[in-house]
Parts: sequence; C-alpha cells; structure tokens
Amino acid sequence: MLAGMSVPLTLLGLLEREPSHGYDLKRDYDAFFARGKPLPFGQVYATLGRLARDGKVVISEVAPGEGPERKRYVITDHGATEVATWLTEPLEPEPHLQTVLFTKVVLALMLDRPAATYLDLQRAAHMRRMRELTELRRTGATIDALLADHALFHLEADLRWIDMTATRLDALAREVRS
Repeated sequence: MLAGMSVPLTLLGLLEREPSHGYDLKRDYDAFFARGKPLPFGQVYATLGRLARDGKVVISEVAPGEGPERKRYVITDHGATEVATWLTEPLEPEPHLQTVLFTKVVLALMLDRPAATYLDLQRAAHMRRMRELTELRRTGATIDALLADHALFHLEADLRWIDMTATRLDALAREVRS
C-alpha cells in the first residue's frame, strides 16, 4: 500500500460507483490513479478475490469471454461501509523524520564523502523533475495538474530542506563524526 493509497479500497470505491468487470476496474484505476504505474491485471484479480473472500464484493454475473469467464463484481454493504469509513478518516500526517535523502547525507558525512556534492546532484535532479511536472501541470488534464501540484509542493519542501542542510553541513558533520 502506498502512503494513504489502498488498491483494495480504491477498487471498492470504483465498484461503489458501478458494478464492473476486473478489466474495467483496471482501466479506470489506471486512468485516474496509476499515472505511469499501471496496476497489473494479476493484482486486480487477486485483490478482487480477497475482497470477495472477505465479503466486501460479490460476483453478480458470469459471462463467457474469449479467454477466462468475465465476472461482474458488485460491492456489498460491508464493502460500502468500509469505503465510507476510509473516505472520512483523515490520513496520518507523515512527519518524514527519516527519509532516504536524510540518510544519504548523514552516511556521506559519516563516511567522509562529499555530502555537499550529493546535495547539489539531488537539487539538480529535483529541478529537472519540477520542470517536467510544471509542463504536465500546464498541458495536462485537470487530474494531471492536481497530481503535479501535489508532487511539486513536496519537491519544493525537499529543495528548502536541501538548501537548509547545505548551510548546516559543517555542524552536522561534527555531530555525526563525534
């Protein structure tokens, strides 16, 4: 599960909208939520199997297909209650007190490697990604623009942290080397 993102609950939400076949659920998931990381068919059907096992969906009809049978899934009251609960619960604010970025800087200092160079390279990578996201925000659909905004705000926060850390590298180096 991604932070705050749950494939099972997202599929349940799509089913609450309308009963669907697995193929349709994958298509809608990929169109609205995947953004460059499509959901594998195997994960869709494995998730639907677990949701059915747990009483959150049922199969309403089975039709023959060119390959496997096409099953139409319907959300149950239990599944709808779970979606409603999930949608109304705020996400736990992530403090991000330990990130890969932080870890690399501290380890670089501990190992007497050029942490400032690493920060410069990371800053350049962030700036490249921000240019890509800014273009997506400018030219993409509203859903893409909103996702790009979210990512841009996080990258901006990282850049502020990178700049602040660069000014404190000497002090941090003394702490981690003592």
